[in-house]
Amino acid sequence: MVIVLLFILAGQLLSAQEIGVSGVVSSNGTAVPFANVYLEEKGIGTSTDETGSFTFNLNTAGKYTLIVSAIGYRDHRQRIQLRQGQSAQYDINLTQGAEQLEETVVTGTLKPVNRLESPVPVEVYSPTFLKKNPTPSIFEALQNVNGVRPQINCNVCNTGDIHINGLEGPYTLVLIDGMPIVSGLGTVYGLSGIPNSLIEQIEIVKGPASTLYGSEAVGGLINVITKNTLNAPEFFADGFVSGWGEYNLDAGAKVEMGKNTDMLLGVNYFNYDTPIDNNGDNFTDVTLQERISIFQKWNFRRKDSRIFSLAGRFFYEDRWGGEMQWTPEFRGGDEIYGESIYTRRWEVLGKYQLPLKEKFLLSFSYNDHNQNSVYGDLPYLADQRIGFSQLTWDKTMGKHDLLIGSAVRYQYYDDNTPATTDLRGNEPDEVWIPSIFVQDEIDLGKKHSLLLGSRYDYDQRHGSIITPRMAYRWKVGENDILRLNAGTGFRVVNLFTEDHAALTGARDVIIAEALRPERSINFNLNYLKKIYSDNGTFIGIDASAFYTHFSNVILPDYDTDPNLIIYDNLDGRSVSRGVSANLDIAFANSLKFLLGATLQDASNTEDGITRRQILTERFTGTWNISYTVPGWRLAIDYTGNLYGPMRLPTLGPLDPRDEYSPTWSIQNIQFTYKGLPQFEIYGGVKNLLDWTPNRGNPFIIARANDPFDREVTFDANGNAVATADNPFALTFDPTYVYGPNQGIRGFFGMRYRID
Repeated sequence: MVIVLLFILAGQLLSAQEIGVSGVVSSNGTAVPFANVYLEEKGIGTSTDETGSFTFNLNTAGKYTLIVSAIGYRDHRQRIQLRQGQSAQYDINLTQGAEQLEETVVTGTLKPVNRLESPVPVEVYSPTFLKKNPTPSIFEALQNVNGVRPQINCNVCNTGDIHINGLEGPYTLVLIDGMPIVSGLGTVYGLSGIPNSLIEQIEIVKGPASTLYGSEAVGGLINVITKNTLNAPEFFADGFVSGWGEYNLDAGAKVEMGKNTDMLLGVNYFNYDTPIDNNGDNFTDVTLQERISIFQKWNFRRKDSRIFSLAGRFFYEDRWGGEMQWTPEFRGGDEIYGESIYTRRWEVLGKYQLPLKEKFLLSFSYNDHNQNSVYGDLPYLADQRIGFSQLTWDKTMGKHDLLIGSAVRYQYYDDNTPATTDLRGNEPDEVWIPSIFVQDEIDLGKKHSLLLGSRYDYDQRHGSIITPRMAYRWKVGENDILRLNAGTGFRVVNLFTEDHAALTGARDVIIAEALRPERSINFNLNYLKKIYSDNGTFIGIDASAFYTHFSNVILPDYDTDPNLIIYDNLDGRSVSRGVSANLDIAFANSLKFLLGATLQDASNTEDGITRRQILTERFTGTWNISYTVPGWRLAIDYTGNLYGPMRLPTLGPLDPRDEYSPTWSIQNIQFTYKGLPQFEIYGGVKNLLDWTPNRGNPFIIARANDPFDREVTFDANGNAVATADNPFALTFDPTYVYGPNQGIRGFFGMRYRID
């Protein structure tokens, strides 16, 4: 009996000395369920529950290695010391795989590949990145990506394009699910209206991509990849309002349509209808907009997991800007100035893997874009249709990974300008461009691979066009990658679909000659390094040097005559070069830094004279600093950008506006509370510095008081003459713009999600 009592007492004493280990596993404030948690030396542990919490016990004190792992996240390793009779709690922050550069990418080579194994450097941005500075469109969200700048091209209607590494917007190709359905006329609209919750990731290639994607992919491309139904939520809603009276709502659902069919439905609605004129020029600072976009994507399950998906989107927008007293009855008249744009756009795209033993994939897309615009009393009525079809054969033969494809692109463009007029009257631009391409990725060993490729296009207007490409990848170490990319590009110019300045203002447009296709030679050297520490800290370094040399480049000449925009092929050279780097740091305590900087020089040389390219900054910087307050379920995100001076389009020697912009910055802060099941509540302040481009300038829009130039005196050559009413000899011109006119404002929003 005594022995039994002694055993019971001993058990109780040992139990009392057990060490309890507990904690919460999360990622950026969001719980990570079913993560594995264990001690490496003991081989014991547990998994987290649905709230990310875990707990287990052991009897022996000492120093151990705590390892936490979960699918889609980088393993977390942390040295801990456990003491007898004392409980220990550890809150673990996991870093997502997308931020650890281990995700799958498709944009660089047109086939799924681990990002580290891709010979082409691809930057990846997840919906988590977009949520750190919520915006009503992807166009605005890209302002926090290093080396990428959304450029506003008009002070009145606020349309714009995307610059990559200092290259103008027409050199950037925008894709949705790999299909080139966004170009020219539809760039800013193609990046609006896609609900963020339906985006799987955004892939960005900086450098030549014409070998795989053809015209327009000269400076780089942006591929918006939407979710597969397996990764999409059952239902989601995300809405926010701002202090300027903006309303944005994303909503959608996943619907099972049968045993083998799933459908994603997403709706985006944006409304801003409060005219604001903080800079006092009697013009709206920001265009008023009402926008609706409906997106559907169907996924079909097939035998042997073959691919079949079909997606469609309808987009409609009514936007206007102009004098504060403008109302729709003044549309197209010469009494009150306004720029009013009605846009209707629909798109369809799909992928179908052929039922063959070999891997053949058919991809196709078609879009129809109708724009009914007036700029004061000048109408601009345009239709653009783009059809695209591509068949690829993916074949591995020994050390050769081949991709062979053929594509055909149909382009139709018609408007009411001289761009589609000849001696016979209206003559729409209609062209078929067939092409073939081949790509061979050669395995040269464990550390080396070489990609060779070439594309042949036939354009009936310009004949045969060949664009070769080369990419070399050297795995210097386990976590060190060096890549060299080189290639050529070409671009056929659709002038009036790309340059808003050609449509508005008082400048006349002169096309000096028959425009020839632009050609380019591109080089990009990229170095990627990852550093993992024992305490759970991660450091990622991604640095690049780039160089692009253009021939036949077409740029608007604002300098020869202040009353004209002259377009012709540059008789000389145009060069864009620079260096860029991203630094990604994630600490075990959930503090994260994503810092980026780009130094660049874009210049044009003609007749021995070199000038900086207009509206191109010398340097840019971006940052994203995030921290989750332990135990509070509160995430804090501080984001921002910094832009160096740009040369601006002034109107002659008497124009009092600065020829160069100042160094300027847009900064934002956001607080997100994630303590409610299935809900996120967020709010913050945008443009903390209340910066707008009118600072330091007497005005932004030239002759805003006389938008129809009624009081301007012209000489015999059509040049404005200085008078008492017009001392600077100006005409109405809204193209002096380099940044947003929207000042400081608060915002508040809520997200709801059912997985």
